[in-house]
Amino acid sequence: MDLLLKIPKNQLFKNSIVVSGSKSESNRLLILQQLYPQLVIENLSNSDDSVHMQHALKGEGEVADIGHAGTAMRFLTAFFATQEGKTKVLQGSERMHNRPIKILVDALRDLGAEISYIEKEGYPPLKITGKKLEKSTVAIQGNVSSQYISALLLIASSLPNGLEIELLGEITSIPYIKMTLSLLSQLGIESTFEGNLIKVNPLANIEGKKVVVEADWSSASYFYSLVALSEIGTEIELSSYKKESLQGDSCLAEIYKHFGVTTTFEEYTILLKKEKETSTSLLKLDLVKAPDIAQTIAVTCFALGVPCKLEGLHTLKIKETDRLEALREEITKLGGNITVTNEELNLESSSEINENIAIETYNDHRMAMAFTPLALKVPIQINDAKVVTKSYRNFWADFENVGIPQEVLK
Repeated sequence: MDLLLKIPKNQLFKNSIVVSGSKSESNRLLILQQLYPQLVIENLSNSDDSVHMQHALKGEGEVADIGHAGTAMRFLTAFFATQEGKTKVLQGSERMHNRPIKILVDALRDLGAEISYIEKEGYPPLKITGKKLEKSTVAIQGNVSSQYISALLLIASSLPNGLEIELLGEITSIPYIKMTLSLLSQLGIESTFEGNLIKVNPLANIEGKKVVVEADWSSASYFYSLVALSEIGTEIELSSYKKESLQGDSCLAEIYKHFGVTTTFEEYTILLKKEKETSTSLLKLDLVKAPDIAQTIAVTCFALGVPCKLEGLHTLKIKETDRLEALREEITKLGGNITVTNEELNLESSSEINENIAIETYNDHRMAMAFTPLALKVPIQINDAKVVTKSYRNFWADFENVGIPQEVLK
């Protein structure tokens, strides 16, 4: 499905939106629920990734297909490795079969796991034969995807002697590691994170426990961008969010002050309001702790003529697409002057935006959603618009409710 977005100029938005639970929190909790069935989860994400995760966990067959769901691939690899006497073939989309997983597989093998590559060395699909993992120490690079580390942390308390993880070198995406540890703590699982060493104690069972999943902050980023591009006085209320959030992307509240957007925290909601004009000074950010919001910020800057230098983006090279190259390609088509390296993005200030450009989404949900607010400036087309369901199933309905008209082209 391709969509044409064309929004009347000088429109003032005022609306309230309920955003689905965080995909990151939901997928962690779904693994923990398998290990501790006494856990009750409320406000689960309705994203494709979480749906794939649930199907894979409930499926009785030998094959589990998780489509584009990278989080599910990493977490399920570790989980199935601990399921004694069960064999699973874990596979996904063509893109998933080109996303590396060797670092995690090597760490699990060091713990005694039996995992083999079915096609290409270092990449899915995988054949996993569940075993009792007796070892309790492992080392892994700290500057890799935090999902590798979280995958190990999620199974750690179910191992006979718990797990001690040594993180080698620089540690990136620390907020996602801390999110995992915080969720473990909510279940009564004890852990420590000191320097480059994480220790998780074993725990056989938990008492009955209910966890309510906070709404997804990366999903909120598209509304921050919408408000930033809108007229002064625009207000959008989002629920359910917490001021003391586990999610690294909650840094949005601070970042978007640069664009004149304030965030007011209520008991269960946040109110985004455009209160002043955008600062046109250079926006320089290190997003190593929140790489998922880089695309949204880059498009916001381009739309408002704000130069930016975004660093710490090396993990974007191995996402659903090479997100840095995809951003360079699409912003260039729109008339922007942008350069990228393997870990940073540089965007010059621009005063004109090419109209009626078809944005390619590269099977990447965040490409579709990040470029949507740009329709406040010029008519644009979003190709393969249904890709958003990977993380935000109600995205188009929510944006239509806010006042973003959409014309289906095919």
